[in-house]
Amino acid sequence: MAKIRVLTVDDSALMRQVLAQLLSRDPGIEVVGSAPDPFIAREKIKALNPDVLTLDVEMPKMDGLTFLEKLMAGHPMPVVMVSSLTEVGCDTTLRALELGAVDFITKPKIDLREGMDEVAQDLITKIKAAAMAKVRGRGAGGRGTAEPLAARLLPLGSSAMIKTTDTIIAIGASTGGTEALRAVLEVLPPNTPPIIVTQHMPERFTKTFADRLNQLCRISVKEAEDGDSVLPGHALIAPGSYHMTLVRSGARYSVRLNQDPPVNRHRPSVDVMFDSVARYAGANTIGVILTGMGGDGAKGMLAMKQAGAYTIAQDEASCVVFGMPKEAIKLGCVDKILSLDHIPAAMLAHANRMA
Repeated sequence: MAKIRVLTVDDSALMRQVLAQLLSRDPGIEVVGSAPDPFIAREKIKALNPDVLTLDVEMPKMDGLTFLEKLMAGHPMPVVMVSSLTEVGCDTTLRALELGAVDFITKPKIDLREGMDEVAQDLITKIKAAAMAKVRGRGAGGRGTAEPLAARLLPLGSSAMIKTTDTIIAIGASTGGTEALRAVLEVLPPNTPPIIVTQHMPERFTKTFADRLNQLCRISVKEAEDGDSVLPGHALIAPGSYHMTLVRSGARYSVRLNQDPPVNRHRPSVDVMFDSVARYAGANTIGVILTGMGGDGAKGMLAMKQAGAYTIAQDEASCVVFGMPKEAIKLGCVDKILSLDHIPAAMLAHANRMA
């Protein structure tokens, strides 16, 4: 199998060296070159034709976001953002994902020896996912030729939908999931049944992600806190570094957070959330699994299906990485395989049938 050819773009020579050393741990990856700024990067992309680009945000002559926007408009390719700004500038990271970056990691702390194995594994996993990703060209502004939001907004459902307080929608996503979740949530009406979401994302980023969605959506979106009630018109996002589970007390549903060990190398884990939904809400639920690498969520979706839930998987054509949905489909636990654009309406249509 051919190696994944990577070009690293970072103004720090030391960081370029660290990234090369971390990526060299995997025999399936080859760092074919590096560049200290976007102008040299542009020439090396032409000369070396790499499969994946790692890209710093803060660089001389041209910042990484500006370069990313130009790159995705003229020469779309898989990009993984690697920057110290991604740790403190969550908005910058989310903007990079909007512009077409496949994923991101926080820049490795060079002075730390502990935890480097975990950092290397995370970087290698995301480079491999990016190499498999379907990257689409974007116009200026990052939304390309997408249909205007107003044309995609779903209308208010019948009053019956409001009464379905026992219907809960659980959504799991990973690579490519931030933009997929945005596409699903921002078109939903305010009386949508309660939604709980697990998106693989580090701590700190999930609150910024939730706040950003809250500004864009007609439903309320927030990073979940322990004990939050699960309510119609609200979506709760599992915080980074915490598993989120659904619990029931009488007629009231709420979420609990814990820091049990990672499952499938993830915390939060989609399997953990789906398992709890199967246990406490059973048939009164809709499970949705979106784009992402790996198999997290597949077994949990099987548990939901066996408990009577209605289940939806994103189709291959609209996934950035067709990993998690594919694994769920292989287990035979998916009722509908749909393109991303059709998933919100399908969720609401089934919720109405359950009313």
